[in-house]
Amino acid sequence: MTTFADMLTLDAAGEGRWTGQPGPGVGKRMFGGHALAQALMAACEAETDTERLPHSLHAHFLQPGNAREATRYEVTTLGAGRSFARRRVDAMQGDSHVLTMTVSAQREEGGLAHADPPPDIGDFDSARRALEEWQEAQGNLRRMPVIGDLGLRPIEVVPADAPSLFGDTPRPPRSAVWMRARDGEAVSPAMARAQLAYASDILFLRNALLPHGVRPGEDGIQIASLDHALWFHATPDFSQWHLLAGESPWAGNGRGLSRGHFFAQDGTLVATVTQENLMRVTGGRPAERLGDRD
Repeated sequence: MTTFADMLTLDAAGEGRWTGQPGPGVGKRMFGGHALAQALMAACEAETDTERLPHSLHAHFLQPGNAREATRYEVTTLGAGRSFARRRVDAMQGDSHVLTMTVSAQREEGGLAHADPPPDIGDFDSARRALEEWQEAQGNLRRMPVIGDLGLRPIEVVPADAPSLFGDTPRPPRSAVWMRARDGEAVSPAMARAQLAYASDILFLRNALLPHGVRPGEDGIQIASLDHALWFHATPDFSQWHLLAGESPWAGNGRGLSRGHFFAQDGTLVATVTQENLMRVTGGRPAERLGDRD
């Protein structure tokens, strides 16, 4: 299994350029979180001030990447001052422009502060037992698109409500998922942010599909991440469990919008994420399947 150390250690390839190795994809396609994490690490490699760390990223997925190919990352500095620096990262495979991202980094400083508390989503141990029972009832999980591949990723995932998240019964457009790195090793603050960026794309677009009884990877619907934004409020420690609580306030025009927050085990608000995804009806699936439900 690919580890974060393998995935997030980039090879220098010239001035402002780095190469990232392939890892588990979505079928033959590169997983979006993989590109996000490696692009963020490239921006960190280009940072000249060791006291500045990424506080936000905004990315657009331009073309599907190949999960079996290495990706090169080209970093352009857009501006750098005493506190902030902003860079653009372009991810390329051959002549294909896979992703473009802007990253803003900041020196830590004090000031006014407030934060929302985590939602009450129930007991973690109960959630883990429910997941194990659901897995046993399914038999061969590898036959299930997307969901069956979760065990190949360097992130361990425990949904607060596995039957709801993984089922095909219409549900309210919100979810809560516990996540942590499988290897559990201490990493640099930059790599910890990249781990969270990777995790932020796992099952996140699922929120927009829940009201419509559609699973990712089903026939008759085309699913892809379109753009992704992430704000870091603190340095995560992904050797420990983090809760991603998300919801989808809107879907339409073949797209769905999701937003959510990452919380550490002690309730600290660590990061905020938003994403818009493609959810296009294809292959004869009735369009009303994706319409509003009472």
